[in-house]
Amino acid sequence: MNEQLLPSKSSVTSGVVRWSVRELLELITFIPFLFWPAGTWNWPMAWALIGLGVLRAVGTAMVVVPRYPELLAERVGVRQGGKAWDMAIIGIIRVMLLAMMIIAGLDIRFAWTIKLPLWANMAGMVVALAGHSLFVWAIGSNAYFVRYVRIQGERGHTVATDGPYQYVRHPAYLGMLLVTLGMAVMLGSWVAFIPGGVAASLYVIRTMLEDRVLLTELVGYKTFAERTRYRLIPGVW
Repeated sequence: MNEQLLPSKSSVTSGVVRWSVRELLELITFIPFLFWPAGTWNWPMAWALIGLGVLRAVGTAMVVVPRYPELLAERVGVRQGGKAWDMAIIGIIRVMLLAMMIIAGLDIRFAWTIKLPLWANMAGMVVALAGHSLFVWAIGSNAYFVRYVRIQGERGHTVATDGPYQYVRHPAYLGMLLVTLGMAVMLGSWVAFIPGGVAASLYVIRTMLEDRVLLTELVGYKTFAERTRYRLIPGVW
């Protein structure tokens, strides 16, 4: 890789700080979308949801900063070359996740549906935790893991083949799929499964579209795809 294209130490440090601030603000944003509709602060599973987000952010920093801190700078940088369809999908996913929180909160307040038992909430938390862990493992195994789909020619983009990429081609999307479904169960609302299901479906669509882009635009990805057969779910697809 051309050393002139490598980010400076100061820009990397600035990027890490900006990434940390963004992660914190996103977690803070969850609070009104959860507790205002619920009309109460006494919602342990909602606090657990925020706690899992904190753990993921801390885990990401612990894994990524020692290995390639420039990745965090890249994730908050200008999105030149990003695919328009990918930005649209991510935007809709965010709306669906916020809708899931709002609907679950309203369900807590107005008791629209029969609440799920505590053991189901706990099982959902375990699934969400597994999803967050898989996401951190994936980002820690891929020096080119950015927020939006794009080929990073300026960074010498190569195919990630280590860690969970040995088993599926898009482990981070599998992780977020588990997080999304786990969140719906954690929050204990049957109606929340509607926007949660839409978000989960969009992760599957995003996987399919990104896979096509990588097959045609990223050198070496076709060989990797022949070796790692499954895109999202081992033994299934």
